[in-house]
Amino acid sequence: MRICRYDEGRIGLVEGDLVYDVTAVKDRLPALAWPVPPGDLFIERLEELKPAIQAAKAGASSRRLSEVRLLSPVATPSKVIAAPLNYHAHVDESLADAQIHNNVHIAHYEGFKSPVAKFGVFLKAATSVVGAGEGVKIAFPGRRNDHEVELAVVIGRRAKDVAAADAMSYVAGYCIGLDMTVRGTEDRSYRKSADTYTVLGPYLVTADEIADPGNLDFSIEVNGEPRQRANTRDLITGVAELIEVASHVYTLYPGDVILTGTPEGVNTVKPGDVMHARIQGLGEMDVAVR
Repeated sequence: MRICRYDEGRIGLVEGDLVYDVTAVKDRLPALAWPVPPGDLFIERLEELKPAIQAAKAGASSRRLSEVRLLSPVATPSKVIAAPLNYHAHVDESLADAQIHNNVHIAHYEGFKSPVAKFGVFLKAATSVVGAGEGVKIAFPGRRNDHEVELAVVIGRRAKDVAAADAMSYVAGYCIGLDMTVRGTEDRSYRKSADTYTVLGPYLVTADEIADPGNLDFSIEVNGEPRQRANTRDLITGVAELIEVASHVYTLYPGDVILTGTPEGVNTVKPGDVMHARIQGLGEMDVAVR
């Protein structure tokens, strides 16, 4: 199942190039009272809502996917978690470019099996999340603002101290992620957490649709120029282990997003550019830079 949010927060079932308006299913969600628990209530209840979403399609109006303004498929993540340096070729690229590694010593892992084992994961502000139709607003004009295309994993239920062997059962679905970043000396979380610097889309593809998230081709072009192209089989630390690492430190809630890392080819964008990102099985999206 492919589920999007669009226009002014409507809920859509995506089939082919059509979006069926199934917004009425949100009336099945329980009312919330203060203090509101962390997480995204729609993602938490997604499994039980699936039959109602499918049934709502029968009488739903539809529009072309290209005609709607796509929002983030996750409305209220409590946090965005990101993996640093999770493709070998990007590690090499970072070593060769001082603007990327900012003097962090990564020539070898110093006894650690991976950069994630050495550096851990880091957080991005939940307020940085937008959808493809909202675009990216450059927050650091005059500096190098880079695109980083990644597989984004959306957590479906509360998870704490999850073993890698059990981790995939906690996944609600997947989408394309753009981990936008400005290069500089500031802390990584600051440089990557500006408003609009986490783009998710074009829609959420439920986990049952993706047989192997560890074998997906993906790419990004800017104004038609190829920039990044890779396959998730090249991840150093895979999806299940990332969930294990993250859930050891953080309690994961429904709607939390894990950005799995980016391959080589990161480069700058500027206002007026259009990024075209795709991931096998997860669709493709155009994201304008302003």
